[in-house]
This record gives sequence, structure tokens and C-alpha cells, in this order.
Amino acid sequence: MQRLQSRPRSDWKEKFEQMGFSFHSLDGVYWNESACYRFSADEIDMLEETTAELHRLCRAAVGFALANDLWAELRIPREFGDWIRESWHKGEPSLYGRFDLAYDGRNPPRLLEYNADTPTSLVEAAIAQWHWLQELHPDDDQFNSLHEKLIERWREMAVRLPQPVHFARIRDNEEDRVNLEYVADTALQGGIDARFLHVEDIGLDAEGRFVDLANQRIATLFKLYPWEWMVREEFGAALRTGAMAVVEPPWKMILSNKALLPLLWELFPDHPNLLPAYFDPAPLGGCYVEKPVFSREGADIVVHEGGRTRRGNADGYGAEGFVYQALAQLPDFGGRYPVIGSWIVGDEPAGMGIREDATPITTNTGHFLPHYFA
Repeated sequence: MQRLQSRPRSDWKEKFEQMGFSFHSLDGVYWNESACYRFSADEIDMLEETTAELHRLCRAAVGFALANDLWAELRIPREFGDWIRESWHKGEPSLYGRFDLAYDGRNPPRLLEYNADTPTSLVEAAIAQWHWLQELHPDDDQFNSLHEKLIERWREMAVRLPQPVHFARIRDNEEDRVNLEYVADTALQGGIDARFLHVEDIGLDAEGRFVDLANQRIATLFKLYPWEWMVREEFGAALRTGAMAVVEPPWKMILSNKALLPLLWELFPDHPNLLPAYFDPAPLGGCYVEKPVFSREGADIVVHEGGRTRRGNADGYGAEGFVYQALAQLPDFGGRYPVIGSWIVGDEPAGMGIREDATPITTNTGHFLPHYFA
């Protein structure tokens, strides 16, 4: 694993805007091709195997949580338990997820967290860095079969999902808009009848069915809107009727919050791809990371190291409590700290993207850098 300088293409912004990647310069710089990461083929194989292994562990954790009714520990309202259990036993299909990994090229990758419900950075991982590779490193390869696997996964899911599928996001969020439109495009190519709407425009009709602005029933909802928000909304109770299928399915609630981290460590202690994690910091001594059970983009995370603390951006998370995870030392490439986001589509590893920041807490101002392997 190496971080290398790279000459930016003179027309990369124009090319990305033509393909719809409009937020490439969010907050000044987001996409950064003045550098890139190079891996060996063996490292890529190992990252792919790690992703498959973490997926296996997480599915085992779902079964354990359901068998033991761990709703309080997972901060899931208990009244949704039977519905979630039914979703799991029916095998309702999952589209994708992203494992965020600490990896330094020497030690085994370690799971930092699992973005199991509304993962983004998909356009840049699936499409933008692939175009970069084709132009600058055409004789090399990339851990990236995301586009093909998303289409194939939708093709598999099309025979099970009631259609049409409404694709929903929050209004006035450019990053969500681009990610949603990309996912919907892969769905169309996979045989899905796709429609669009804003989350704010979803309603309930007189029969208690979810409908769009045209009063058309929403048979299946694909959402870029977190489960922990949905179940606590005014309409949340109506979800439990099962009249509307949802992607990601209800059982992904068990995996989509950081309370998963202590659960995984309890089930698989000393696993080489996990970090010790608890609901109490005492077992971790003086070096650990304090993470809100629900948070995004590094918000409200606190790093405790040798009596010093570093805080992520304050965004009001933490009301549901915290988990405490052993501190993973991210590799330091001249003051840049990369985190690998490794994707799972269905049950298959599908590629990776790299975000790096100027601090070990990756925030929404971090950069996305492309990668390749020889």
C-alpha cells in the first residue's frame, strides 16, 4: 500500500459533471486526484476476503440479536421486533453496504464501522475512479465491480420486489440526489420500474397505505433516509403492517448502528478483523474512541489517547448513548489518514473507495482518492 503523487487531468471536472458527479468539489475539495493509492494484487485479495468475512460475521450477529431480543442494546424500539424478525426469516433482500476499514498495508484490516443502511460515496467509488483508471492506468486494475454487481443484484431482486420501486431522498441534498439517481439507474438496467419522490412527500391514504403525491401506492421504497429516523417518525407505526417493502430491509436495522460493534466483539472476541468494543470504556484503558450509537461523517466522535482528546465536529448526536472501541492507528501518509470503504453487494464483495482526512477522524470535509493495483 503506497500513497503516490499523480498529475490531475486538466478536464476532470468537466468530465465528472457530464457524468452527473456534480459534488466533486463539495466544501472546496472532495475528489482529489493529485494523489492516489497503489496496492499489490495480494493486498486486494486480502481486502476482498476480509469484506466477505465481515459480512459473514454480521449475518451471524443478526441471528444472535434476534434470538436474544437485543432491542434495548441496539436502541431499536421493541414494538418493531416482530416485524424485523419476520423480515429476516422471510429473507428479504439487501442491496448493499460499506465496511469502513483501518488498514496500513502491514497488519490485518480492522472494522471501524459498518454503513449498512444508507451508504454513500457510491458514484465516486463505482464510476468516477474507474474513469480515472481507464485514462491514467489502462494497463492496471482496480478493486471495483460495483456497477456490474449492482445491476445484477437488482436483476435478482426484481423477481421478489413488488413494483414500481419508489426511490426517495430528502429534498435539497445534492449528494443524496446524485447517489440516488445513480442507484436508480442501476435498478433500471436490472429491470426495475423506478420512480422518484422526496421523503417529505410520502403520505398515508385512508386505508393506511403509503402513497406518493399522485396518491399512487408505494409498493416498494428504496430510501436514502436512515431507519433510526423512520421508525421514530409519526408514520413509523404504519411501517409494521408490511404493506410496503423497503430496501434496505428492516433486519438491516440491527446492523446499521454502532451498537453492532460491541455485539460483534462479544460474539467473536480476538477476531483479527475486529477491534475490541464495549458499552463501557473501562476495559480499554486510556486509549479508545467514543462513538455515538447513531452518528454520521465523524460527528461527535471523541478520540481518547494518553490523556489527550480529539473531537469530531459537534452535530448533536449521542442522545441514544455511546459505544467505546479500541483505538486503531490509521496509517499516516504525511499528515493524511486514509480509511478504506469496502463494499458488499448482495453477498459478494464488490469494490472499494478511499477517503482520507487531515486528522484520524474522517469528516465530511475529507477527500476521496482513487486507487489501483498492478
